[in-house]
Amino acid sequence: MAELSARGRYAAVMGLIGSGHALSHFYVLALPPLFPLLKDEFGVSYAALGLLVSLFNIVTGAFQVPAGMLVDRVGARPLLGSGLLLLGLCFAGISMAEAYWVVIVLISIAGIGGSVFHPADYAIITGSVEENRLGRAFGLHTFTGSIGITAAPATMIALTALVGWREALFAVALLSFVVLALLFVFGRLLQDERGAAAGRGATAGSPQSSVHVLLSPPILVMFAFYIFVAMVGGGMQTFSVTVLATVQGMSLGVANTLLTVFMAASAAGILLGGPLADRTRRHGLVATLAMIASALLIVIVGGFELPAIAIGLMFGVMGVLQGCIRPARDMMVRAVTPHGAAGRVYGFVSTGYNIGNAVIPVLLGWLVDIGYAHAVFFALAAIMIVAIGTVGAVRRPTARAVAAE
Repeated sequence: MAELSARGRYAAVMGLIGSGHALSHFYVLALPPLFPLLKDEFGVSYAALGLLVSLFNIVTGAFQVPAGMLVDRVGARPLLGSGLLLLGLCFAGISMAEAYWVVIVLISIAGIGGSVFHPADYAIITGSVEENRLGRAFGLHTFTGSIGITAAPATMIALTALVGWREALFAVALLSFVVLALLFVFGRLLQDERGAAAGRGATAGSPQSSVHVLLSPPILVMFAFYIFVAMVGGGMQTFSVTVLATVQGMSLGVANTLLTVFMAASAAGILLGGPLADRTRRHGLVATLAMIASALLIVIVGGFELPAIAIGLMFGVMGVLQGCIRPARDMMVRAVTPHGAAGRVYGFVSTGYNIGNAVIPVLLGWLVDIGYAHAVFFALAAIMIVAIGTVGAVRRPTARAVAAE
């Protein structure tokens, strides 16, 4: 391990945690492509099958903070390994399940396994990656999650066509054990802040009350910012097609193509935003400018009848801007996180992502139901403007600097 160059170590660290992160997101969408088959297999409704996805997300969100506390107490690597083990065992079990209630139990336990990745991964990034690469590391980590989500439907459909749904699910469950084996062999490369401090002959900082840390104003502000960023992205993904079809009179095919443009541009923006976050310390300014420009673009789309190509261009620009926000957002969280508290803080703020994605479909769906589909994009613009206020509320000196004094 010692002979690895800085670049090689960075690649190994990001490869290990990125693989696990991609899998954790892959498993979120592993079951939905199988719903027509599972409906016949278990004799349940689509609502009951949708409950499986809801349960996975709810349990994951609920357990992220406890997982973060454990990361700060016992270290990130044991939690990461436990999460991979639980996911692999649960999805292998689902592939063999003969009753719906068994799937309910297993998907809930799988949600616990999925809860460890954000707090553990962020703790490892802050402890293992050099300061001048942190923005790129945060961006790459987010990008791997996008890869997992994007790959899941096509992979599950293709494997099911080849070998059947049970065998397909068992095959993807085995991927967890592959990553777990790599973690066992190369895990010493992964240090969280506790391990990094010990390696320097220092402490990771005096332990603070978890409640005191999580309820400090800067952390609460970043928690709110995570919610707003998730609401914007989730709102675009869930209702932009409906709005474009209803208000702009587009076909579903064209509207879905434009959504694909936004999502692809967002992924590209994440990768672009990483190096940008490494080149500036003014991450709040980056997020603010991106939100202002995005709000202006979405208001134009919502307020004027435009050709599809013009909307596609604006969706592409907005996607890049929204992607650039993600690494800047993570860098802002790091700036206000005390040493030794990365697990619990990132676990807490990441829960904001789950909350935002849970709230926004209901809010926007209500607007469409009452005949205000044209207001959906204006609502998203308003959320962006409110988000700017949260960015402005974060002030230096940072909590990390205070903790180091």
